[in-house]
Amino acid sequence: MTVLHVKGRVLVGPDEVRDEMWIVGGRITFDRPTSLAVDATLEGWVLPGLVDAHCHVGIDEHGAVDAATSERQAQTDRDAGALLLRDAGSAADTRWIDGREDLPRLIRAGRHLARPKRYIRNYAHEIEPGDLTAFVIQEARRGDGWVKLVGDWIDRDTGDLSPLWPLDALKEAIAAAHAEGARVTAHCFAENSLPDLIEAGIDCIEHATGLTEDLIPLFAERGVAIVPTLVNIATFPGIADRAAGKFPTYAAHMRALHANRYATVRAAHDAGIPIFVGTDAGGSLPHGLVADEVAELVAAGIPATDALSAACWSARTWLGRDAIAEGASADVVVYAADPRADVAVLADPRAVVLRGKVMPR
Repeated sequence: MTVLHVKGRVLVGPDEVRDEMWIVGGRITFDRPTSLAVDATLEGWVLPGLVDAHCHVGIDEHGAVDAATSERQAQTDRDAGALLLRDAGSAADTRWIDGREDLPRLIRAGRHLARPKRYIRNYAHEIEPGDLTAFVIQEARRGDGWVKLVGDWIDRDTGDLSPLWPLDALKEAIAAAHAEGARVTAHCFAENSLPDLIEAGIDCIEHATGLTEDLIPLFAERGVAIVPTLVNIATFPGIADRAAGKFPTYAAHMRALHANRYATVRAAHDAGIPIFVGTDAGGSLPHGLVADEVAELVAAGIPATDALSAACWSARTWLGRDAIAEGASADVVVYAADPRADVAVLADPRAVVLRGKVMPR
């Protein structure tokens, strides 16, 4: 049985620090093993494995990819310290990853649900509102406790972002997901898609660039989380430039959402809305950007420890997974310096330990 000794500063929580721990048979213990020899020692500042709460394993900008590409995507996240991934929609069947001890743990939201020709080609089940509940139930049973809706997208007839679903369809579908024990999240860029989703009982909003002053108290009151994906929002000016000739209203809207992105996230944080780190990797963005997203939250004005928690302690609690605790699976990352003092440290892990094994670097 392999025994690792981990010493330095073990960040059990933002303000709870231990001097050492041991990993015995892949599990964490704070009790020194007396009958087993230590095989190796790791030293540094230790965090729970980071969380990318919005990524896509198994797709690229064109749709589903093969298993070898999916494997490289997951390995890239692992090497960046992201050991728990919430896959916010994939057209690929990635359940085989669950059998791999060397790849991050994956929480799937099934496949995106969208209206015909109202989302990225080859990504979603393209359905009409009358079919939404049936497909939500299907994806709830295929996923790992989450379902992903496309809440808004460009409407080429109006030339701007607009909602995809009527309120009655949303209410029925979200209630059905909850009856299946699944939470529901939705891709939303714009402002006008949010009121109906909130009224229908949505659990989380991805991107949330359209979060307005009047909706912020309602999000906070109902505990609706947001995953801002600021590294993805950084692409909005380029999207606007490409669309401006044909859809000038949409282009202007995207530029405005981008310009307000930091203020929106900061206002959400100040109101107590739960915020979690997600990169939107796997479409047009590469994997392995979790440190960049934490840095973006800090750039938006979120305190460093809160931004860090959004990528580990609070994120793991939100997703129902252990952090650093007695008996928990040893999924941890070791750094040379205190990431609470400077989140830039996250970009350079000293060691990545997954299921108690030190991963090759």
